[in-house]
Amino acid sequence: MAAKLLLLFAICRLIVIVGLTLNPTDFFRVGIIGRLSVDPHDITAASMDFGKTTRTEPTAVLHPATADDVAKLIKLAYQSPQGFAVSARGHGHSINGQSQVSNGVVVQMSSSGGTAAAPEVSENSMYVDVWGGELWIDVLKSTLQYGLAPKSWTDYLYLSVGGTLSNGGISGQAFNHGPQISNVHEMDVVTGKGQVLTCSKNKNPELFHSVLGGLGQFGIITRARIALEPSPQRVRWIRVLYSNFTAFTHDQEYLISLHNHPQSEKFDYIEGFVIVDEGLINNWRSSFFSPKNPVKISSLGASGKVLYCLEITKNYYDLSNPESIDQEVGDLLKKLNYIPASEFTTDLPYVDFLDRVHKAELKLRSKGLWEVPHPWLNLFVPKSRIADFDEGVFKGILGNKTSGPILIYPMNKNKWDEKSSVVTPDEDVFYLVALLRSALDNGEETLTLKHLSDENRKILEFCKEENIKVKQYLPHYTTEKEWMEHYGEKWHQIYRKKMEFDPRHILATGQRIFEPRFGSDVRTW
Repeated sequence: MAAKLLLLFAICRLIVIVGLTLNPTDFFRVGIIGRLSVDPHDITAASMDFGKTTRTEPTAVLHPATADDVAKLIKLAYQSPQGFAVSARGHGHSINGQSQVSNGVVVQMSSSGGTAAAPEVSENSMYVDVWGGELWIDVLKSTLQYGLAPKSWTDYLYLSVGGTLSNGGISGQAFNHGPQISNVHEMDVVTGKGQVLTCSKNKNPELFHSVLGGLGQFGIITRARIALEPSPQRVRWIRVLYSNFTAFTHDQEYLISLHNHPQSEKFDYIEGFVIVDEGLINNWRSSFFSPKNPVKISSLGASGKVLYCLEITKNYYDLSNPESIDQEVGDLLKKLNYIPASEFTTDLPYVDFLDRVHKAELKLRSKGLWEVPHPWLNLFVPKSRIADFDEGVFKGILGNKTSGPILIYPMNKNKWDEKSSVVTPDEDVFYLVALLRSALDNGEETLTLKHLSDENRKILEFCKEENIKVKQYLPHYTTEKEWMEHYGEKWHQIYRKKMEFDPRHILATGQRIFEPRFGSDVRTW
């Protein structure tokens, strides 16, 4: 009885605040199995995200038990005269409030109502079917029972499947396997009309390609079929340092050019990061370097204040010949031009490597340094202008305090499906530059949220002034004009598909791409 009264209270609050012209009993007739909540804890959790820079309270939070729960809620929003916005939230790892919604309902996909199907692995067909709110760490645990693992990853595994597929999903495997959105066979999607549709490259292909990288604009992913491969047991993890940016990018580009070579002739993971603050060389996201034997930039004979680190791995199996792994790694390293004294190597289980960032998270949480603002900026930079970006940003705007890691690594454009909603630079190779920084209130002005946000603005202004045609990954814009510029030639396609799959602009309003079409309001912004 208490649960029913709480649900009735949630429904009444939704009707009063949103202005729905519905009788409360209509919500009961909808037949949602999960839990519609107005509990202050749920509201508070759904009103914030990882960025900690934006707060927007929803009217209610739905913890769905099935895809039908999501469909019934959206259909109610779509068919009601006044309407209300609906936004899917996974692990809440958005940066600028993209998963938030005002005067609407947040669908909390992770930690759902408890009856969402567990991952189902097809060992013979090499895929796994997973709930859209499933975290990648749990997907991995399920597939490893069969000796299998997804091909493409993000660096952080405590993200939801639907969340990363709505953005792209990238890591050091993307040069070889493409982003996560290039490794999906099919999906079940709830559109902005409340329809549950199965889609793939051959079935409802327009919806399939729209949703992948679609920022939640065309539907909520409730199931995804992810491609798998045999899982290696161990990883040879190597880091080498450069003081010369040209040598660094040359070697990265050479290594990703080997993507079609046999396994023995290439690395399995290629990333890089920039060090403008000497303290970060020993603290970058993991305990790779031993604190008992810290690395000193001055000891490496490096000239200049900026260093670049190439991070690479070779996967192998327990039955692999250790000597052959040594030989394969040695042959590849011989072709690179890093600082000779800077080579650092470790071996560890494959799972430990994939989950490396979570271990760093636990350390930061213990020090109160995780739940802080994260003014991140992620850019795709065309290969032809990456040296200009280095001079203007790494050696210019940033100074010598970064408050977090700066990733930089190249990807092959042919590993991305141009039919998806993601936009990338118009070159065969482009770089991810990710400034993953945390704002700290410790008295240092250069580490404040204002200072870091101003730096982000200066970086974007620099790129515009120098005509470096970057594209934002995890994009954030505040005007329709900016979104049109972001999508470029794809804008008309994006708009047409929005009108087809979410004509009332109900979904993911926190992205601020389309204004909801409620009542008589028919604006696109």
